[in-house]
Amino acid sequence: MGSERTEMRKRQMSTIQETPGAAPAQLSAGNRGSNACCFCWCCCCSCSCLTVRNQDEERARRTSHELQAEGIPNCEESPAPTLEEVNAWAQSFDKLMLTPAGRNAFREFLRTEFSEENMLFWMACEELKQESNKSVIEEKARLIYEDYISILSPKEVSLDSRVREVINRNMLEPSQHTFDDAQLQIYTLMHRDSYPRFMNSAIYKDLLRSLSEKSIEA
Repeated sequence: MGSERTEMRKRQMSTIQETPGAAPAQLSAGNRGSNACCFCWCCCCSCSCLTVRNQDEERARRTSHELQAEGIPNCEESPAPTLEEVNAWAQSFDKLMLTPAGRNAFREFLRTEFSEENMLFWMACEELKQESNKSVIEEKARLIYEDYISILSPKEVSLDSRVREVINRNMLEPSQHTFDDAQLQIYTLMHRDSYPRFMNSAIYKDLLRSLSEKSIEA
């Protein structure tokens, strides 16, 4: 599964077409200000830096487990899709993402490609936009950053260096729109990279065939 996820990440990054010099920026995305020394391997700071890194890794793992346990469920509640609705998904990615049933089917497909984190991140951003309480916004923004933006997270999404820099600036004062640029980039990535394969997948074709047969029987 690890090699398949690695191949998926490579394909996603080629789709984004990250600009030259983006890799160094990505390495520093989760480390601001005083944490810069963590990339220095001199004897004066290596021990303390390793301690900080281990603490960050443990927090990232804990955050991931917390969100899985009490965050976004495995699927959204929705009525069964109609044949008309499923046919509409083939017309545009926007129509697919517009309904819970469409998102559930697409999310099931992403799970088979080990890229479900893209949908989870997009949904978390949508949820953040609904918040108005400042403390809740700050907490949710922190969780989103740790679970989907941090390079230490197993569910890190593929973003270019420019967007990561925007996020790091926005995190100084989090708001409902802290991840807007990143959400758009992931939406575009799913549209260009995953959506065409979903339309040709067994998941979509089997659902369409099943609903068509029921329609004929009725």
